[in-house]
Amino acid sequence: MAVGSGDFGTLHAVPGIQLGVAAAGIKKPGRDDVVVIELAPGSVTAGVFTRNAFCAAPVQLSKAHLAVGAPRYLLINTGNANAGTGEAGLAAARDCCQALATLGGVQPQAVLPFSTGVIGEPLPAEKIVAALPQALAALDPAQWERAARGIMTTDTRPKACSRQLVLGGATVTLTGIAKGAGMIKPDMATMLGYVGTDLALSAPQAQALLGAATEKSFNRVTVDGDTSTNDCCMLLATGASGLHYGDLHADDQARFAAALNELCITLATAIIRDGEGATKFVTVDVEGGADAAECLKVGYAVAESPLVKTALFASDPNWGRILAAVGRAGLRNLDIAAIGIWLDEVKIVENGARAASYTEAAGQAVLGREEFTIRIALGRGAASERLWTCDFSHDYVSINADYRS
Repeated sequence: MAVGSGDFGTLHAVPGIQLGVAAAGIKKPGRDDVVVIELAPGSVTAGVFTRNAFCAAPVQLSKAHLAVGAPRYLLINTGNANAGTGEAGLAAARDCCQALATLGGVQPQAVLPFSTGVIGEPLPAEKIVAALPQALAALDPAQWERAARGIMTTDTRPKACSRQLVLGGATVTLTGIAKGAGMIKPDMATMLGYVGTDLALSAPQAQALLGAATEKSFNRVTVDGDTSTNDCCMLLATGASGLHYGDLHADDQARFAAALNELCITLATAIIRDGEGATKFVTVDVEGGADAAECLKVGYAVAESPLVKTALFASDPNWGRILAAVGRAGLRNLDIAAIGIWLDEVKIVENGARAASYTEAAGQAVLGREEFTIRIALGRGAASERLWTCDFSHDYVSINADYRS
């Protein structure tokens, strides 16, 4: 179950990046569950990672490897998160990196490992290692869609996006994939996300651009308020276009940043559209805040309220649940008489009470739509923030109750 068509259009190959996919049988026999991404020599990689204190072994190792060298390979497995596995998990991740490094003729530090799946189970490193020759033999620049499918867990469909733009007289490509459907409130990025470009970037430029893009995209989505142990988002810049970001005019730099931001928003919202059991895609706009922080506080209070989310699933215009979530968000000296709340074009709250123009039929008509916006005006300042969420259906409970079976 997912909202919208899921059509991501043409996925352009990124010169300097090849992807190979294999079936290791980590959780289900015959299913693609190992992805290798090969980067051309001289590529620059930037990353943002989960802030969960129980960050997984591959997250710890990827951060350490990224700090000491230029990655040539990314190794991704699904079906097992290798999180909560202690020293044995770190050893298993190192074994996988060593095996790929040997096959690829690089140092182990040139391999970044990533895992997603069940937490607390030992990583079957031997299955991953055995599948590596198959993945390397399959390396191809046109494998973005298959790779997007190969990193899925409870996702019902792949998430992928591509953009091309002309900068400095040459065509620059951006292509990205992501996975995630539950345990989504990233607190840095998504569960797994990889964006490649053939524009040359310095390491500081790549890190700054990725940080800014994730802050307004992956850090503005929530399915259930849970931050995974394995979250990451990586920006891979090969420089194969022959253009360097630092040599572009300011307008072209801004256009590239905007394209990266747009691509990340597309991937992040694709995760919400495919949230576990989702039937509604909901934008939450909070405006008139004293600062961005209090706008986000209110937005997340509404977006993560189980009572609000179940009412959205039922198309029940029980607007009191939204009102209550705004009230408990923790804003100091909140003037409820100054607050306005809308469902799309329908105003439901004004002057601290139900809007005079509101009717139950109008509210229900909006909530019956697959996509709509909850807009909250605080009347406290000029700050505004936007985030995206989904409803809670019966299927959300079933998916998570049955996840390990």
